[in-house]
Amino acid sequence: MREASTRLADSLLARGVTRRDFLKYCGSVAVAVGLAETAAPQIAAALESASALKPVVWLEAGSCSGCTESVAQADSPDIATIVLDILSINYSETLMAGAGYSAEAAKEETIKAGGYILIYEGAVMTGWGGDALVIAGKKGTDELKEAAENAEAIVAVGSCAVDGGFVSQRPNPAGATGVQAYLNSVGIDKTVINLPTCPVNPEWVVAIVVEYLLLGKAPEMVERKHSNGTVLSYPKAIFGQSVHDNCPRRGHFENGEFVSQFGSKEEALGYCLYKMGCKGPQTFTNCPIVRWNRRASWCVESGAPCIGCGSMDWVDNNSPFLSRMSDMWMGDALGNVQPGTAAAVVGGVAAAALVVHGLGMNAAGRVGDGPPMETAKAYDRKRGAKKGGDK
Repeated sequence: MREASTRLADSLLARGVTRRDFLKYCGSVAVAVGLAETAAPQIAAALESASALKPVVWLEAGSCSGCTESVAQADSPDIATIVLDILSINYSETLMAGAGYSAEAAKEETIKAGGYILIYEGAVMTGWGGDALVIAGKKGTDELKEAAENAEAIVAVGSCAVDGGFVSQRPNPAGATGVQAYLNSVGIDKTVINLPTCPVNPEWVVAIVVEYLLLGKAPEMVERKHSNGTVLSYPKAIFGQSVHDNCPRRGHFENGEFVSQFGSKEEALGYCLYKMGCKGPQTFTNCPIVRWNRRASWCVESGAPCIGCGSMDWVDNNSPFLSRMSDMWMGDALGNVQPGTAAAVVGGVAAAALVVHGLGMNAAGRVGDGPPMETAKAYDRKRGAKKGGDK
């Protein structure tokens, strides 16, 4: 333990990272998994006991390597990179120095020994009997099965690994699918910790690995049903609330203040981006809390609407991203219908916004057992009182 702590301290100092910087980063990891920032010392202690950390096998399938880039890109320097160095990544096609037979041998030895964390990036390519993706002469599907069977924990990083993501867009000729759906189809019943978004947030990856080391088990999960019938599991602390729940522009939504055109006065005032295609009400991630690039910013804060990359079937359902809302299933008679279309029938654009807002509230479990709703806003009540209305 003492040697591991010294090794981490030396690595931090060599990269110009102070102990204070490290503890601050541990605090952000704590927030990512739903803990108070006061848990930072415990997280630091877990990371410093590097001898107790599990080896990691990082596999890539149908992907652009964007999640690897997101986690590993260093700049000034990046503490997540240092932490992942300490996590003993025994295999990663993109990051490892070894190649060819030596690289494959390292992977096989780690899988045979067991007791490792499997991090899987990219869609599982099932097309043409698994020949859609062949790695070192082996079908990608066989590689996943072998690695999953001996893994102590399985983490699917990025939307492609969760449900096929961009790779599974219709018509999906290569049979791209997510890790959990594929493992269920071949009879491997193991918990998969799904971390969507395109790419994955590196703080989530580190946070989940650290929490696993602290608890020795997967974090508390929330389950959601995919359109293909697969029930997917997500860490509740990260994916238990919608983007809309924590969005700093939510007050503008409630007041009916929307941006209708980029470059407008409303955009300069920071109004709600719902009319510009924001998918916040249907997307369950804590992006507004953890944010990106070491908590510097996130999509909506930078001026762009949420495109829903943390939701299921997000590419087919949400594109074109700057105008279209996620489909609602209206039964066999109507099929998939845009919320805006359905709501417009009963009251126009404003009602459309309220319908989608209601969907998000219902999905978040806040309808029925939440606090009582106001009959009118305080501002409206004051105006009514002046006009002789309700006091």
